[in-house]
Amino acid sequence: MSGALTIDASVFVNAFSPTETGSEQSWRFLSQLLDAGVPVVVPALMLVEVVASLARKQNNTALALEWMERIQQLDYLTFVPLDDDLAQEAAEIAAAHRLRGSDAVYAAVARRSAATLVTLDAEQAQRAAPLIPVRLPAAD
Repeated sequence: MSGALTIDASVFVNAFSPTETGSEQSWRFLSQLLDAGVPVVVPALMLVEVVASLARKQNNTALALEWMERIQQLDYLTFVPLDDDLAQEAAEIAAAHRLRGSDAVYAAVARRSAATLVTLDAEQAQRAAPLIPVRLPAAD
């Protein structure tokens, strides 16, 4: 793996949800990033999305917050705050490519970082593909 990546919350949620299809692949993918030191640039929004999804799916607040702490300790992650400029760029991307709001934020971060977007969200992948490189976590 080479080059920066922007990883959608869907990949983290899948990796941390062992009963979901593809969880093992997502977990292996994230583990490989740690071993390889691949830079990952994500919107700070990712933490909220992951924790909210895990807390709902697993009905376990403490576990969801534990995962948040683990994610925050990953050396290869850089969190990008959603400031006015990024919000403007994401809004323009959302309108032009018909992306959902949070999906457009990931696309804007990936574009700014010259990164490949890694996602399990088929709609996000299809609609962002004309703008940025997109791939699945299992693709190497």
